[in-house]
Amino acid sequence: MHELATLRKNPEATRTGLSTRNVDFDLAEFFARDKRRRELIQRVDALKAKRNEAGKQIGELKKAGESADRLITEMGEVSEQIESLNPELKDLDDGIHADLLGLPNLPHESVPVGGDENDNRLERTCGEPREFDFKVLDHVDVGEALGIIDLERAAKISGARFPMQFGAGAQLERALAAFMLDLAGEHGYLEVFTPFLVLPESMEGSGQLPKFAEEAFFIEKDALYLIPTSEVPLVNLHRGEILAAADLPIRYCAYTPCFRREAGSYGKDTRGMIRVHQFTKCELVWYAAPESSYAALETLVSDAERVLQRLELPYQVVSLCTGELGFAAAKTYDIEVWLPSQGRYREISSCSNCEDFQARRAEIRYRPEAGKKTRLVHTLNGSGLAIGRTIVALLENYQQADGSVSIPEALRPYMNGLERIEPLQRPGA
Repeated sequence: MHELATLRKNPEATRTGLSTRNVDFDLAEFFARDKRRRELIQRVDALKAKRNEAGKQIGELKKAGESADRLITEMGEVSEQIESLNPELKDLDDGIHADLLGLPNLPHESVPVGGDENDNRLERTCGEPREFDFKVLDHVDVGEALGIIDLERAAKISGARFPMQFGAGAQLERALAAFMLDLAGEHGYLEVFTPFLVLPESMEGSGQLPKFAEEAFFIEKDALYLIPTSEVPLVNLHRGEILAAADLPIRYCAYTPCFRREAGSYGKDTRGMIRVHQFTKCELVWYAAPESSYAALETLVSDAERVLQRLELPYQVVSLCTGELGFAAAKTYDIEVWLPSQGRYREISSCSNCEDFQARRAEIRYRPEAGKKTRLVHTLNGSGLAIGRTIVALLENYQQADGSVSIPEALRPYMNGLERIEPLQRPGA
């Protein structure tokens, strides 16, 4: 969320920033409403001051035994004037607040300007894609042939685009979660087990509402949202608090399910486990001082990359252009893993610096020094990693000619020493 005073001071920077994000917003009309609102506030405040002063005079007149009828009548008229202005003032307040909630973050100056993924900037690659001497299968065909993925039964139970894994496929899920959490712990992250249902104000605080209301699963009876990412509870963990400067940076990690409607997605992404309604992630969240948040972003990206390096999966890192940035992000790096079946890199993690955009919504501050004025923290988040997509990458990159899948050495201790996934004999399969 933006600070209104900052927008007033930098209208051209705001206009340019929104334009590069492909946001069509009438800033002139917005500032006109803001000006009218400030004029009304001044009028109402002046009328209230007049009424308060008259109240003192009325008390003095009554104390002196003199008539205060004229002043009482006049102040009744003043009160009516105030009441007549309040509805317009409330409408302006509500409208401006709604606009501020709906405006995306402005891009950092280092973000490449562009309209779509073709304008993203490649930062680096790591690892060489494997060359296969047999026909490469996608993760669905590999998993179904092994009996460890069953999307048909998942659909029977829950409908389309839900995952279901068996045997070593299910074991991969918890093995990867433990592996990622352990790795995060080694690098200073405090593990948190969070709620999976959150209040609307928590969704608003992290920037999910009102923008992504249609993407979220909402339990109307209880007024609770299923989390689309554990970024939501982790960012709101310190909502409304003032943190000590000595505690920064704070680094949290959490493994949770995530629930998204994924409205509007289509094509190849709807096959298998690339884009589903329920998935799991190991999320990394930072609270940092403003002056160190961009150094923190580089560290956050490195922490997410380390997972892929240990798993020996080829990947690349790209800096998203302005038109591709997420709603709350000022700068984002996407980490994209190589998928042999598609012959290209696909996103497996997004690491973003949201600067003070979320902190202003959630009122998260810190005090730089004792007695000094508080400041908003900067919040950062990244997937470390999306587990379903990691399974996709493992099944495709480690598939063998005989249909089996080898397990990366770093993951074997979490798989009870299993070195290879062989076909599973399942009841009813």
